[in-house]
Amino acid sequence: MVEGSSTTNYDQEKMSRTNFENLRIYKLAEELADEIWKIVHRWDTFARDTVGRQIVRSADSIGANIAEGTGRFNFQDNRRFVKTARGSLNETQHFLRRAFKRDLLTLADVKKIKPLVDNLAPQLNSYLKSIGRDHEGE
Repeated sequence: MVEGSSTTNYDQEKMSRTNFENLRIYKLAEELADEIWKIVHRWDTFARDTVGRQIVRSADSIGANIAEGTGRFNFQDNRRFVKTARGSLNETQHFLRRAFKRDLLTLADVKKIKPLVDNLAPQLNSYLKSIGRDHEGE
């Protein structure tokens, strides 16, 4: 601990590693990815090895791109990664549609996932618009 400071090394480490983890959009992306993982995990081997692998990868990619973008040097790079996250969300929606058509999703699955997807799309757009807005003209 630094003399005259109440901040410990643990607190400093915690603050420095939580930049993207505190973002509401990142937490929502994580929630969607975790729900998809739980669903795919119960599928048979063929379904898991085909559409299952793809949907898990695309869902995980949403949060990964948000995280990577926050670590980039400039706002343009961050925006590019958020646009990639938006593309991964679209890919995830595609595979969710395929899974539903192939009777891999139950109605309970749809009720759990649909609100997450419906909420994530506009929040990604809002987040994209907000990046760098406070620093325009600098």
